[in-house]
Order: sequence, then C-alpha cells, then structure tokens
Amino acid sequence: MISLIVGLGNPGDEYKKTRHNAGFLLLDELAVQMAVSFAYESKFKADVARCLIDGKSVRLLKPQTFMNKSGQSVSAYASYYDIPAEEILVVHDELDLDPSVVRLKHGGGHGGHNGLRDIISCLSSKDFYRLRLGIGHPGDRNKVVNYVLKAPSKNEAELLYEAINSAVNEVSALCKGEFQAVMQRLHS
Repeated sequence: MISLIVGLGNPGDEYKKTRHNAGFLLLDELAVQMAVSFAYESKFKADVARCLIDGKSVRLLKPQTFMNKSGQSVSAYASYYDIPAEEILVVHDELDLDPSVVRLKHGGGHGGHNGLRDIISCLSSKDFYRLRLGIGHPGDRNKVVNYVLKAPSKNEAELLYEAINSAVNEVSALCKGEFQAVMQRLHS
C-alpha cells in the first residue's frame, strides 16, 4: 500500500514545464482530479497536500529543495509521519524510457538520477516504489543536463501527458497495493 506519493522536480516558474519536472506535473494533475491544493510547509521544505483515495488518506509531497536535495524533504516528512520506505511512491522523469512510456519499479539503484540518489541516501533505503515517466534521451550524455532542464517539444509534451494520465489512472490501485496488476497494465 502507498501512503505517500512524492513528485520530483525543481521549484520556480523557469522549471515548471521542463522534462525534469515530470513528477511535479503528475502530482499537479492528481491534485486537480482529487480537488485538493498544495500548501508550502517550511518544516519539510515542500509543498504538501492530503487526499482521500478510495477512502484511504494519501499524502502528496513536492520537495522545494531542488532535485539534488529531494531526500531532505522526503526523509523529514516520512520520519515525522512515521511512513516506512515501502509505503512511498516516488514519481520521476526517466531518460532511459521513451516519452509516453511509464513503468513501475520497486527498489533498485538511482540509475544516475540525482533526486533518487539523495532520497536513497537520506532514507537509508532503496525499498520505495518508483513511477518512472519516460522523457527520452538526447543521445549524448554530455547533453543530458541541458536536455532535462528544457521543455519538451509539443509532440513529446503530448506523449508525456498521455503517460501522466495513464499513471494517474493507476493511483487508486497503487494505493491499495495492487502492484503486480498495475505493472501488468502499464508494462504491456
């Protein structure tokens, strides 16, 4: 079961529509559908919200520490509310997947993603779930930083929003712990 959904991104209007903010974009869409609003809480350095999903209280968190320090917010929040790593779902951009592709994963390494690296370090655990939203790869590792911090093309943005909508449709099942069923639907 999932009790906390974390969307990764960078704060500020200049980053709002960038590829790296795919996690924020998904949480924003989920908040609209659940009719909840985010509010900044300084003790967590994050925008937070709560919603009821099929009668279960689920917390939403958007760290405002910039991507590379996301773990500070996640660990402070999880510790304060006594949420174990296994009940956390982290939504993030994924270079190794094409736009429109969304994959669910449990545990594993950070794969070079600095937000995940910091969360793993601060939680002292890899045992959280990840919802990986494909953004594609620029083809040259030296171009990755500029690529993730730019807005996708119109076509790529449409594909990303398709992936976001597919993922949002699975949130209820994820919160109930139906991980295998979700994987089957998303991965086929």
